[in-house]
Amino acid sequence: MVAAMLTVMIVLLALGFPMMIPMLAASVVVILFFMPNVDPIFLVQQMMEGISSYVLLAVPLFIFAADIMSTGKTSKRLLDFVGSFVGHVRGGYAITTAAACTLFGSISGSTQATVVAIGKPMRKRLLSVGYKDSSAIALIINASDVALLIPPSIGMIIYALAAPNVSVGDLFIAGIGPGILIFLMFAIYSYIHAKIFNIPLGEKMSWRDRGKTTVRALFPLGFPVIIVGGIYFGHFSPTEAAGISVLYALILEVLIFRSIKVFDIPKIALSTGLVTAAVFILVAAGQAFSWLISYARIPRLLTETVIPADPTALQVLLIVAVFFFIGCMFVDPIVVILILTPIFYPVAVQAGVDPVHLGVVITFQAALGSATPPFGVDIFTASAVFNKSYLDVIRGTPPYIIMLLIASVLIILFEDISLFLLRFM
Repeated sequence: MVAAMLTVMIVLLALGFPMMIPMLAASVVVILFFMPNVDPIFLVQQMMEGISSYVLLAVPLFIFAADIMSTGKTSKRLLDFVGSFVGHVRGGYAITTAAACTLFGSISGSTQATVVAIGKPMRKRLLSVGYKDSSAIALIINASDVALLIPPSIGMIIYALAAPNVSVGDLFIAGIGPGILIFLMFAIYSYIHAKIFNIPLGEKMSWRDRGKTTVRALFPLGFPVIIVGGIYFGHFSPTEAAGISVLYALILEVLIFRSIKVFDIPKIALSTGLVTAAVFILVAAGQAFSWLISYARIPRLLTETVIPADPTALQVLLIVAVFFFIGCMFVDPIVVILILTPIFYPVAVQAGVDPVHLGVVITFQAALGSATPPFGVDIFTASAVFNKSYLDVIRGTPPYIIMLLIASVLIILFEDISLFLLRFM
């Protein structure tokens, strides 16, 4: 049965079908040929159940807010703000890129939106001061993955959907520490890289000009404060926070910045609808596939095979990291989180792993796999956005993958990197 399931999925993926088709086709084949007593209508019921969660309402709203800000001036104001303070130091343009990706990720929650909003303008700046195109694109891709960790994270929302009784607000807070860690590692590397290759320094801005860029960035910087603060202090739920983020984005871009006209909103909403439809189809197919493999007791067979008897928390986290990292190298992170989380979550909790820390580890591996060859989704996003070949996009990624692997080990070994803010608050 497992062999038939994998064969169907691999063949359909090789033929170029989108991920939801192989999952559904494999599920139907297994039911028809190996589970004659199971009515196929159960798959439809599970698909509907998969997208009926109230938490999922936050996803299209955060995507809509990100699309509004990508179209408007939010990303430019963030770039100008960060660049005014660090643009003149060694590696300043690269540090500006990493910082702007971190800040925009704290607004959008989407890696793809961050690649588009920050990547397009910063790639030109990086090339203008002597960076190789492969290095610039690699930095943009990997720095954008911080958006999966910094709240509001769509990946964490999906994890909360698959893991019972885990607070989205706690996950958002726990993602801040790892996100800052990655930024610091990228900033240090950018400084060393610029010094080795003698990248020219940018112009140092006066404190008066810095003050101006700070004032212009105050409204965009209010996004994470409103979202995280509002959720954590109980003023509104994650879904309500997503709705407020859309309203806030519209007020900024339409009324204050006036970078978007009212007539542009339907076009932006259509783009959001297309992305949301793709996400929800993946969630529905992932739920049906997850139910099927659970019904077939495949998770139990898998855990008995790869996880030793009476495992320690560290052993479980290492196994989880490997599975999610490899899975997200080949498949969309949403699908991997939906399918693998129910398999490993009970074992991890039983071994003493904090559910919130587990969510951070899983989300981090999803971010890492998304930017790792051969099929990381952010690689293909960057290829389309920058009109570059696959090989050109991945050529500069190894240093960043190594840094992210080091960060992954640190996050696994020291859970306080994820949980210290929660314990402090």
